[in-house]
Amino acid sequence: MPYKKLSEQVHELSNVQRSDAFVKRFRDAVREGKIDAMNLPERFTMPKQYSRRGAEGTYQRETKDMLFDDTAAFKKWFEGVNEELGVTRRAAAPKVSLEAVESGDVDFKALVEETRRKMEASYKKGQDLGKSRAKGRKPTKTK
Repeated sequence: MPYKKLSEQVHELSNVQRSDAFVKRFRDAVREGKIDAMNLPERFTMPKQYSRRGAEGTYQRETKDMLFDDTAAFKKWFEGVNEELGVTRRAAAPKVSLEAVESGDVDFKALVEETRRKMEASYKKGQDLGKSRAKGRKPTKTK
C-alpha cells in the first residue's frame, strides 16, 4: 500500500495559498472516516504566506504532519477538493464613493432607493416608538 505524508500532498495543490483550508478539510475527512490517516510526531511548515494587518512582511505557520493511505478514493476526493479550492473567490463589492459613482462602478439610482427605504424605516420606527410611549403614559391632573 502506498503511503504519503500530508506535507507532500499540500504542495500538489493548484493554489497553495489555500493550503490551510485544505488541511482543515483533510482533517475533517479523517475524522468522518473518509480518509485513513494517522498523526506523525513531526510538524511541517505550510506553504501559505500570511501577512499581519498594519505590519510589513509575511510569516508562515506550522502544523502537525499526518501519514495517509494514498488510494484511488483519496485521489478522487483530492481532485474535487483541489478544484473547489482553486476557484478564486469573488471580489468584494466596490466601496461607495464619489469616484465609484462617477465611474459607474456602483448604481446611483439603486443606492438612492436604498437610502430612502432606510430613512423611511428609521422615521417610522421613531414614530412608532413615540406612539407606544404616549399610550403608556397616564394623564396628569392639573389644578
